[in-house]
Amino acid sequence: MAEDKQQTSSSSKDLDDLLSTDTGSRSLSGVPNKLFLGLATAWSLFQLWIASPIPYMVGFGVFSATETRSIHLTFALFLAYMAYPALKRSPRDRVPLLDWVLGIAAAFAAAYIYIFYDQLSQRPGAPILQDVIVGVMGLVLLLEGTRRALGPPLMIVALVFLIYSLAGQYMPAMLAHQGVSLYGLVNHQWLTTQGVFGIALGVSTSFVFLFVLFGALLEKAGAGNYFIKVAFSLLGHYRGGPAKAAVVASGMTGLISGSSIANTVTTGTFTIPMMKRVGFSAEKAGAVEVASSVNGQIMPPVMGAAAFLMVEYVGISYVEVIKHAFLPALISYIALIYIVHLEALKAGMKGLESSNPAKPWLRKIIGFLTGLLLLMTLSFAVYYGLGWLKPVLGEATPWVAAVVLAIVYVLLLKLGAQYPELQIDDPNDDITELPQTKPTVMVGLHYILPVVVLVWCLMVERLSPGLSAFWATMLMIFIMITQRPINALFRGQSDMAADIKRGFVELWDGLIAGARNMIGIGIATAAAGIIVGAVSQTGVGLVLADLVETLSMGNLLLILLLTAVLSLILGMGLPTTANYIVVSALLAPVVVSLGQQNGLIVPLIAVHLFVFYFGIMADVTPPVGLASFAAAAVSGGDPIRTGFQAFYYSLRTAALPFLFIFNTELLLIDVSPLQGVVIFIVATFAMLIFAAATQGYMLTRNRWYESLLLLLVAFTLFRPGFWMDMIHDPYRDVPPSQFEQALGNVDKNSNLRVRIDGLDAYGNPTSFVVLVPVPEGDTGAKRMENLGLELMQEDDRTLVDMTTFGSQAEELGFEFDQEIVSVRAPVERWDKEWMWIPGLVVFALVVLLQRRRRRTQAATA
Repeated sequence: MAEDKQQTSSSSKDLDDLLSTDTGSRSLSGVPNKLFLGLATAWSLFQLWIASPIPYMVGFGVFSATETRSIHLTFALFLAYMAYPALKRSPRDRVPLLDWVLGIAAAFAAAYIYIFYDQLSQRPGAPILQDVIVGVMGLVLLLEGTRRALGPPLMIVALVFLIYSLAGQYMPAMLAHQGVSLYGLVNHQWLTTQGVFGIALGVSTSFVFLFVLFGALLEKAGAGNYFIKVAFSLLGHYRGGPAKAAVVASGMTGLISGSSIANTVTTGTFTIPMMKRVGFSAEKAGAVEVASSVNGQIMPPVMGAAAFLMVEYVGISYVEVIKHAFLPALISYIALIYIVHLEALKAGMKGLESSNPAKPWLRKIIGFLTGLLLLMTLSFAVYYGLGWLKPVLGEATPWVAAVVLAIVYVLLLKLGAQYPELQIDDPNDDITELPQTKPTVMVGLHYILPVVVLVWCLMVERLSPGLSAFWATMLMIFIMITQRPINALFRGQSDMAADIKRGFVELWDGLIAGARNMIGIGIATAAAGIIVGAVSQTGVGLVLADLVETLSMGNLLLILLLTAVLSLILGMGLPTTANYIVVSALLAPVVVSLGQQNGLIVPLIAVHLFVFYFGIMADVTPPVGLASFAAAAVSGGDPIRTGFQAFYYSLRTAALPFLFIFNTELLLIDVSPLQGVVIFIVATFAMLIFAAATQGYMLTRNRWYESLLLLLVAFTLFRPGFWMDMIHDPYRDVPPSQFEQALGNVDKNSNLRVRIDGLDAYGNPTSFVVLVPVPEGDTGAKRMENLGLELMQEDDRTLVDMTTFGSQAEELGFEFDQEIVSVRAPVERWDKEWMWIPGLVVFALVVLLQRRRRRTQAATA
């Protein structure tokens, strides 16, 4: 008994240490604690202020983007020095004098741009001695704050890039550059928006904070407990039900969470003991939680802040990012539920006892379809109703919508008051039966409203992510203050003053939690800005491009493998957000250009998602998978074995990026809605087959050749074009001199593949392929004119004579004196989807083999 208590105490301490990576490990008291809580609250209120339209309405408190970044980092650095001790032996219950001094100095250095904004704007690129001193102090203290909050790896990487910037002339020949002066370095890194105060910190300031705050408020309001209870009531009675519920609960929490560790701990403290109770080992229970929690970061709309960074780096709208990222994330979650099901089958597990009244399957299906139909009808009514009302109501539309929303909110609370309140269970208590689904769902429907507002503002109103999160957060604040008194009123047990007070206390706790969760993210984005700034100032990105191209021998698959490995290595010490910023800045352009040289046109968003996926995988991968350590601290299992098991479960997440690089239809690029539905169904089926192959079990345990056949089937369903291209080349070669005729002969919705030889921006020979879409026009000459391209013949060479300024040809990369080396025009052939048929035949063969073997095993058992 004493040993169990000691183990529990040890696990609790490990868990606290891991949580401190997100929120800081000091537990203060007295005046320092009040100061810390006050500053955290002030930071959250400041972020809400700058995101709101109020400053522009009252003409007060309007800040420029640079000023807001400066204030944002000021809060992050000062709170970091208060929350994170310098060393393990440093005091946890107070802030030493040195940390006060360092925190104030760091805050001043970060606020310097805001305080002296006018003076700095009058001497751009010409820093004085005072600027340099403050800049050096800021860089040093930022690096120290990074070490405290995030550990040494990111600090070391940033320091290496700073040294590389200063000592470029002393580097080996391949890495050498002319070097940067100290004044130039400080100016670029600290006094402009090219380094620390660059895009990454701007995204943290504008968007990320509000989404993290929104998630913290939802959690404090009780939504996290609601999601877990709903998931368990729906799925807990199936085979391995608690594990399936863990996947769904973590997915719902991941919608609003930016941290895989926080997600693991939030849902894991409840789900992991439940999984162990139905037969999962400690390592497998932890691994399921890790795999589902880490996947929360690939699930829109937040994606661990990466969605907003992609908007800036890729140059597409937020809605486009969500559209491209949604399908792979959903497929990955469905496959994880199936993996859990296979584990339950292998172990012969049972679910927990359901407390739902028994219903025939037909009634269940009819009930589900009825609910779905009502939801669709309501969605159409709201969408088209508001669409019709907006022209009629004009500027009054938001007020009318707010009143309708308030009425719906009160009605949902009244509906929920007819059912028992949700209790927060102790995960260590024995649970003999699950909560009923209907009462559990009904009692917390009002938590869905802020998410609906968020999605509505983003997808329908097309507001900025920051403003959308602001309105959703405002509704969340209103709910936190009012839900308890209104709910108590409907239940006839009102204590109005106490309920209102409790709502404000929970709101305050949420504001503090949001700010604490943001300390690490704010510092990570600032430190990653150092690396991005060094890349832009020294041109090291081009050097890395040459190095990677040499190592990969120009092979795109090899460079993707190198990129994946680099993301995993960096991700072992860097937060996902910082990892994504660094690797995308270094390698995303390289992958795109190498793809062009190999004749594969890789969309930039596909490359950025590729990098992001493997950055997330680092939270799983031993030996430094922090989410695995957090799960092991809850489960009592071995963290390394938990990490390996979680990586095994996450193979589907590792496979997806390679698949959508070579088959961009998975990202819903250039597909119709009907094609999108078909791709979703087929890709989901393919991923389930892939999961069965990698888990070694489908209807029964796989033979080795069955696993190979299943992998082959999955690949065929994902990439049918691979086999069709081997049977029939989709393009035919056209002499470059007949470019104009070829452009006139192809269909309007098609394109030509053109290989171009020329010189890059630095005068080095380069060769790449572009897809030339067919412009408007009935003849080849008219289409060439609309394309903005003129060619000339010189002996047997076809050269670019001119491109019209601002034309499509100029955007595609055509430039004067380039040579058109080859032109390939599409040909008529069978649709690649015909290859699905032999794939499905092979799958049917494996099913027949396994069914026969299962019958034989059952007969002999």
